[in-house]
Amino acid sequence: MNATSAWKIMWNEIRHDKLAIIGLVLFVLIVTVVYIWAATIDFEAAMRIDIRARDLPPSATNIMGTDPGGRDMLLQLILSARNSFNIAFIVTIGGALIGILYGLFSGFYAGHVDNALMRVLDFFGMIPGIAMVIVIVSTRPNYTPTFFAMVLVFLFAWQGTARLIRAMALRQGNMEYVAASKTLGTRNTVIIFREVVPNLISIITSNFTINLAANMGVETGLTFLGFGLPFDTPSLGRLVAYARVPAAMLNRSWQWLPAALLIIVMMLCINFVGQALNRAADAKKRRV
Repeated sequence: MNATSAWKIMWNEIRHDKLAIIGLVLFVLIVTVVYIWAATIDFEAAMRIDIRARDLPPSATNIMGTDPGGRDMLLQLILSARNSFNIAFIVTIGGALIGILYGLFSGFYAGHVDNALMRVLDFFGMIPGIAMVIVIVSTRPNYTPTFFAMVLVFLFAWQGTARLIRAMALRQGNMEYVAASKTLGTRNTVIIFREVVPNLISIITSNFTINLAANMGVETGLTFLGFGLPFDTPSLGRLVAYARVPAAMLNRSWQWLPAALLIIVMMLCINFVGQALNRAADAKKRRV
């Protein structure tokens, strides 16, 4: 089965699932609005502190109120969403690329190559990823969002994908079409990317959606705890962290509730689409 057929199966599963369609449309709409709107915002003006306007409730001037620094919460929400989305996408894509390549070569070549690569993977699996992230960012007083994203990718974002793709590549390596290609003298790299990868498209896509939701949760969770994005970088996790202050939790819900709701909505959207893609992956397995 080629890549085109795999994409058709995935699209059929999504379009016949109302929740998946709603989730996909809403996800694309939110991401598009956030990135376009954020591009029009004057960052310095939006981040400028105005003590006279601190903790104001929603009004005609500030639709979503202001934060403890007197900054407009709507602009903070848009900038925070963009930064959180950036980290989630970078970590997910980076982890997917590393994990897919690692898993493909480990599973396809098998034997000694597989044993060596899996021992390396086992070593990384023993490292407590979240704890290491906290240690690394705690020992660096000044770090950039890019550095934070790379730490997440390097420590744990690729490991689950590598194990999954390795298992699928081992299975595909024993298929008749692979043996036929080898008999014809086709190079292994050509077989991997022209023959094996198209048969794993649905699995890769499904795994990507799961990791996207997970990485979004990891970033917001670490930032909520104070070990995520730099302090001067807006983040959904930092907005939700306002709820740690009892007075804000009870009396200033406009400072943390919109960010919490946005996270929930994005997670649900990704989950609905991911469920449809999982069914597509199962349907593809039945056709193989």
